[in-house]
Amino acid sequence: MLDAPALSSSAATPDTCDIAVIGAGAAGLFAAIFAGRALGSAGTVVALDGAKKLGAKILVAGGGRCNVTHHVVDEHQYAGTSRPAIRNVLGRFSVDRTIAFFAAQGVELKQEDTGKLFPTTDDANTVLDAILAAARDARVSLRHPCRVEGIARASESPDGSAFRISCSDGTTLRARRIVLATGGMALPRTGSDGLGYTFAKQLGHTLTSHIFPALVPLLLPKGHWATQLSGISVQATLRVVLPKAPLPAAIGEARSNAIDALKPTASFSSSVLFTHFGLSGPAVLDVSRYWSCTQPQQGGAASAAGILLASWLPLATRAAADEALTKGLKVTIKRWLTEQGLPERIALALLTEAGLPADQTTQGLSRAQRLSLLRALYACELPIAGDRGFTFAEVTAGGVPLNEVRLDTLESRLCPGLHLCGEILDVDGRVGGFNFQWAWASGFVAGTAAAALLTAQSQSPQP
Repeated sequence: MLDAPALSSSAATPDTCDIAVIGAGAAGLFAAIFAGRALGSAGTVVALDGAKKLGAKILVAGGGRCNVTHHVVDEHQYAGTSRPAIRNVLGRFSVDRTIAFFAAQGVELKQEDTGKLFPTTDDANTVLDAILAAARDARVSLRHPCRVEGIARASESPDGSAFRISCSDGTTLRARRIVLATGGMALPRTGSDGLGYTFAKQLGHTLTSHIFPALVPLLLPKGHWATQLSGISVQATLRVVLPKAPLPAAIGEARSNAIDALKPTASFSSSVLFTHFGLSGPAVLDVSRYWSCTQPQQGGAASAAGILLASWLPLATRAAADEALTKGLKVTIKRWLTEQGLPERIALALLTEAGLPADQTTQGLSRAQRLSLLRALYACELPIAGDRGFTFAEVTAGGVPLNEVRLDTLESRLCPGLHLCGEILDVDGRVGGFNFQWAWASGFVAGTAAAALLTAQSQSPQP
């Protein structure tokens, strides 16, 4: 019986390490920090990234303030392979632990009315500096710019290394375990180019059939009335419905009744920002992935496409509005709409959409006119032409399915010694700090597990 190779010491050669983290973004840095803390001086952790300056996504998040997390986080704020699986990982590193981690690094967080937590400095550099300091304290070696170009198994290596990592500078790094934290494809200017998916497939993994932008602004056809309202923001409810059969083509009562009978696949109430290209704002970003996943895929079977509907008066129910309009008030429709909280320009645009004159009183509305107005206000069809793509998306939907990793360690079921965390996995959250919380939690799980399994492996007698 031969002893397993001992954990590397601080005197390890530059081309070997115990744990290599590929990608030093939010999830990767957390994985490296907690792996380093767990190993202590007994092992070495190297984090590699192709960026000249680390943490680009952290610095641009929240308008440069970095929305670190949300005060209430649960699996219902996420989409992906399996919400119970997401809950399992999130439960390992709670919001309270996130707050405690940053507090220990000297970063105080404040909760805003939306439930989002930001640093009290309102400066994302505060967050990034704290994370990098924690990495240094954990003895993590940060190598950047050092773009990884290939990963291969090297299980027969005499030093016990399981992986061989090829870098763009011509160097090769051997590691006993690796954490793949390369992110997805959103915001490619920050270095997210999807190369991690190639590595995952080469190491035996599959990907979801659809990988697409999420938390992304949506496009409307050129000349659509909403594009003439650029710069205006309004509270609204957006919902996606998916017809099971063809709807009446003409906009009217029959089509409206058919749509009203459909249950929404997703619904979000928040701010909507009108832009020159279409729509943005929190409600739009949240609903975007649900609209996208109901669109027929190129090369796929023919299917009905999801429809995006807007309710521009979310604080008043349709029934209440119908009752008020039926009674008839001695005010113009435009005035009535502005009294309900609609900006005047939006009110005028919706009246034009409904085919009604702004100066008509509600008393003079016919049944057909009233129904047309209610459709424009509560079931306004938005003919989305697409989205702004990964260039403007905040996160990637799709990736490596969670059923291909062990949830307690995020170790691959297909490639022992490989751990995955962050955006490369099929998990994406809403606006509001949820994607960062997934990064912190999954990075923690992957990093601590990689260190624990490595230690156990080294202490077990080998044949």
